[in-house]
Amino acid sequence: MERARVDHETKHEIRAAETGSTGTWASIRETLKVGIQALLIALVVRTLLFQPFNIPSGSLVPTLLIGDYLFVSKYSYGYSKYSLPLSEFIPVKSEGRVWAAEPKRGDIAVFKLPKDNATDYIKRVIGLPGDKIQVIDGVLNINGKPVKRERIADYETIDPYGQATKVPQYMETLPNGVVHRVIERDGDNGFWDKTELYTVPPGHFFMMGDNRDNSTDSRDLANVGYVPFENFVGRAEMIFFSIDEGTPAWQVWNWPAKVRWNRIFNTIH
Repeated sequence: MERARVDHETKHEIRAAETGSTGTWASIRETLKVGIQALLIALVVRTLLFQPFNIPSGSLVPTLLIGDYLFVSKYSYGYSKYSLPLSEFIPVKSEGRVWAAEPKRGDIAVFKLPKDNATDYIKRVIGLPGDKIQVIDGVLNINGKPVKRERIADYETIDPYGQATKVPQYMETLPNGVVHRVIERDGDNGFWDKTELYTVPPGHFFMMGDNRDNSTDSRDLANVGYVPFENFVGRAEMIFFSIDEGTPAWQVWNWPAKVRWNRIFNTIH
């Protein structure tokens, strides 16, 4: 009788161990399932809806600053090959867009640099297909007419030597009524303040930075030039985080002093 009781207890312990093992594997499988589902949802959101970007250069100052983190809507212009993550590694050549909606003049948009179809650039849409664009003595001209600009208070910035300085700032009004700020670091005598006359080809767009003397954009035909419609990734919508230039976002202990709290959740115009 004693032996029977021991055997019974041993079997009970074995069943308990097996049940515990099964429960552990079930928990692991459930965790993996949730993780995979979360990754798939994130991939769908990033591919079809919104993609985060950060601003590494000052070409769109004063609108966007180095250290701004923003959401770009992928659906605004429809979808092309370049809407997909790691599109530069996709060997299939594809032209055109699905559910296409052309960018509007004044939009700030992310696009793949035509030179390599891989590097992400962000600039403002200035010229539409067929437009004639020229900069004359610092004044933007579209289709033979100077764009209205009004001098406002100087913009405080840092010069190439790290010294605080003030530069001319203007409110510029594009032909469709979009109003935005631009700065002229070198006044109206910068390298790109007197340009040739550009004619935007069909299916292409002319992009410029708001920091007119510190932006490599469509004025530089050798390095950027006209941007094909299929190269557009999406439209910049909102700043979701912003931190002082030179401060990594992962240094959370610097956030109270370094985060630009007044820029968070600002819409982009």
